[in-house]
Amino acid sequence: MTLSNFEKSLDKYAELIVNKGANVQSGQTIILYIAIDQAKLAHKIVKAAYDHGANEVVVEWQDIFSQKEFLNHTSEERLSNPPKYVAKQADELMTKHATRISVMSGAPDALKDVDAKRLAIYQGAMGKAKTSIRKATSNNDISWLVVAAADPEWAVQVFPELTTEQATDKLWEEIFKTTRVDQDDPERAWDDQIKLLSTKSDWLNQQQFKELKYKSARTDITIGLPKNHRWEAAGSTDLAGNFFIPNMPTEEVFTAPDINNINGKISSTLPLSYAGTLIEGIQLTFKDGKIVNAIAKKGEDVLQHLIETDEGTHSLGEVSLVPQKSPIAESGIIFLNTLFDENASDHIAIGASYPFNVEGGTKMSEKELLKHGLNISQAHVDFMVGSSDMDIDGVTFDGQKLPIMRNGNWI
Repeated sequence: MTLSNFEKSLDKYAELIVNKGANVQSGQTIILYIAIDQAKLAHKIVKAAYDHGANEVVVEWQDIFSQKEFLNHTSEERLSNPPKYVAKQADELMTKHATRISVMSGAPDALKDVDAKRLAIYQGAMGKAKTSIRKATSNNDISWLVVAAADPEWAVQVFPELTTEQATDKLWEEIFKTTRVDQDDPERAWDDQIKLLSTKSDWLNQQQFKELKYKSARTDITIGLPKNHRWEAAGSTDLAGNFFIPNMPTEEVFTAPDINNINGKISSTLPLSYAGTLIEGIQLTFKDGKIVNAIAKKGEDVLQHLIETDEGTHSLGEVSLVPQKSPIAESGIIFLNTLFDENASDHIAIGASYPFNVEGGTKMSEKELLKHGLNISQAHVDFMVGSSDMDIDGVTFDGQKLPIMRNGNWI
């Protein structure tokens, strides 16, 4: 590592993650998901969490080598049946309303050598075992945060023209820049960002559009919105009333679509890294809210397995608006990581809706959410659809069209 002031920046990053992103409170349980080769950052996060009063910090170490070996060699029976302690631990952590901090790193195609069917079986089984975590997270019952850390294998794919050391330094530099760690007062910078994005979500909430119409050279689709839908910006509030920032970085405002009213074709504009595999050139066709055709230029088998995860993965759970003038888009860097790339482009998500995206949704049953047009699924996978020629209009209930974006930017 040759970055100047790297240790100081990493300290600032850990403090930002704990104090501003996750907003750790006294007496809380924290669960930290992080790779074994990010131990230095893990230790700084653990220390910062205890300094802010955490009662316990549970570290879930991730080792991609061991995971890949397991996925390639274990029996299909074992893939389909996680140990009972997985669900038990998940339930216990959610009983404690544990705050989740997930640190993404590693190569975007780290599991490319794993059979797509075996990977889908494992993903589905683990998703069911951790249902309590999924529900608590999507309901904002707990505080949760996703951030990133630079890994050499990821870095050289983003910056192939550089040496491994140079690429890793460059990726760390971009992570610090996009999360505002490079600024004198990162927390104040985040307050300004939250305020800016909130002006967009507030305006959209006032309009209460019936539909959004997307049009570009590759996309022509109408996406309905539920009655009383709610647009969210950078921050959320958990069940205990604590404000947190789910994603760092973030440039989006988002809501839930009406799963009964999605018609047309929509295409991806950036690669999607999903389950350790890169999927490129996605094109989905919808009729009455359902995916009726799905193709991809690369990773189509993985895409098909994703869509067959459950009933909900045949539709969408999120629509997000991001201007082409966002800092990540203007950097010109394709990060091959959804946390970053989704903040360079409008995006949509296959799978689950967030209940808080409709008024009163967090108190609704799954049956009631479906009745309101929100999607139910154990999966939620974003992919990028925005472009410099994308126009988006909002359609009111009396048929008027109001321009929201032109050529990929807010008007």
